[in-house]
Amino acid sequence: MTTVNSQAPVAPTRDLQAMRARIKSGIFRQNLFAFFGVLFTAFAVLVLLAAFLDLLIDGLPRLSWDFMTSFPSRRAAQAGILSAWVGSALVMLLTMLAAVPIGIGAAIYLEEYAGKNWFTDLIEINVTNLAGVPSIVYGLLALGLFVYQFGFGESILTAGLTLALLILPIVIVSSREALRAVPIHIREAAYGVGATRWQMVSDHLVPYSRGGMLTGVILGMAEAIGQTAPIITIGALTFIAFLPPLPVTGEFPFLSMQWIWSEFTVLPIQMYNWVSRPNVDFQVNAAAAGVILLFMTLMMNGLAIYLRYQVRKTIKW
Repeated sequence: MTTVNSQAPVAPTRDLQAMRARIKSGIFRQNLFAFFGVLFTAFAVLVLLAAFLDLLIDGLPRLSWDFMTSFPSRRAAQAGILSAWVGSALVMLLTMLAAVPIGIGAAIYLEEYAGKNWFTDLIEINVTNLAGVPSIVYGLLALGLFVYQFGFGESILTAGLTLALLILPIVIVSSREALRAVPIHIREAAYGVGATRWQMVSDHLVPYSRGGMLTGVILGMAEAIGQTAPIITIGALTFIAFLPPLPVTGEFPFLSMQWIWSEFTVLPIQMYNWVSRPNVDFQVNAAAAGVILLFMTLMMNGLAIYLRYQVRKTIKW
């Protein structure tokens, strides 16, 4: 007769118990962090929503087509924002045309072509520090450089170049991060089939990083459209009752650049002008202009986000 040695279940060791305790502690901390993350995010969204609703309720009586298509006036009931929103749109157009090519080009050079030396380190440090410089400093720089030195005057061109300088560090830093996010095997595969560095950058690296670059452009343009201090410093008007010349003409070559030399105003300055007046009706006008400014910002960001989404859909890793 043979006997089978049966052993009782082995009790969990201390190491196993400690590991289970660490897992439970990690799960608890993860859930706690997620809870506070959702709580803080909801708080920020509610504050933003409350501010927007308060602005909308105050400005709703003045939101109309006449308000959008009328020039400013000394009478609050007849005042509009036509020259202000047109000026903001034209300034943003020049800002984008100046900042995006220069910013992306600088990012590509620093990330893919520049050598690792003290000069490159100095440029990188300065680019990073420029992102934290107060906007009024850019206004003073533009006043001395563009207005007086180059003779551009108080024009849309000066405003566009000023805001381009302001958002240039944002575009450069975000574009470099987008380039770094591209997997290294993309570069290696391009070099493996005999591509030159420029072919690798233009045909592979830039297309794969366009989504991240657009994110930097979104952030920069959203900051630029609400700037007031540098625009006031370079001499933007607070009251203007005319529009710049049309960029499209009826004569050959059908395009005119006279509008970039025109005097201008923008929505933040128009709002500041109305808020500083004691008449309550002008406060309502300022609230309505704020709603339009937020709407323009959301439309601009929405278009950029849509383009980024379309770009990312075409990427196959």
